[in-house]
Amino acid sequence: MNRKSLFHRIAYARAWAADYAYVGYWQVNGFLFRKDPSGYLAPAAGTRRPPVILIPGVYENWQFLRPLAEMLSAQGHPVHTVAPLGYNRGRIDRMAGLVQQYLVDQGLSGAVVVAHSKGGLIGKALMLLPEGSRRVERMVAVNTPFSGSVYASFFLVPSIRAFSPRNKLLRRLQQSNDVNARITSVYSRFDPHIPGGSRLPGARNIQLETLGHFRPIGDPRLLEVLKRELDPDAPVRAPQPPV
Repeated sequence: MNRKSLFHRIAYARAWAADYAYVGYWQVNGFLFRKDPSGYLAPAAGTRRPPVILIPGVYENWQFLRPLAEMLSAQGHPVHTVAPLGYNRGRIDRMAGLVQQYLVDQGLSGAVVVAHSKGGLIGKALMLLPEGSRRVERMVAVNTPFSGSVYASFFLVPSIRAFSPRNKLLRRLQQSNDVNARITSVYSRFDPHIPGGSRLPGARNIQLETLGHFRPIGDPRLLEVLKRELDPDAPVRAPQPPV
């Protein structure tokens, strides 16, 4: 092993450890210091922008995406969370149905989905549903395994095995390309959970110089991409500190 290769391995090992430290912090923080999401429905900025639907990843609830909720609300977006998703352990198609029902119940249209990991698969499934297709304008997905992850096959838990490249539902989503042009897939240069990457054919693909599957959620580089993708002409507003 040459020196350069050793350096890369050490850097990736550190990034992996930091990734788990980040998700551990936010899972504990979200459990101990829960915030009422209704505050994000009345954005701080004066101009109301398109509503945003947050969809977290597997074993995550919306609290994990609070750094994004803070920024998007500060930019003037009403930010919606979908309580029935819970910790997002259900089937992708069932979770998509729950989000679709939320859109109908709230009378939302012109919505933008902002999703992490499994949330991006749910978002794409949602955009293929009758009401979801009509009410969701586009989606920004972060580190989503659109082509699955080879690691998923090593797990016995159904909620993780669902990400196997051989999963029938995942393969059907891959074959449904109609909505890809309305999706922006943002992904890390190194994602330890998705070694094959998150590139989606026909979508707008953006690779960040970030390392990790979870840590990019709080990375300023991701926040800048979201600002550009959702409001290319909007002035940048700093998020207000949590109350």
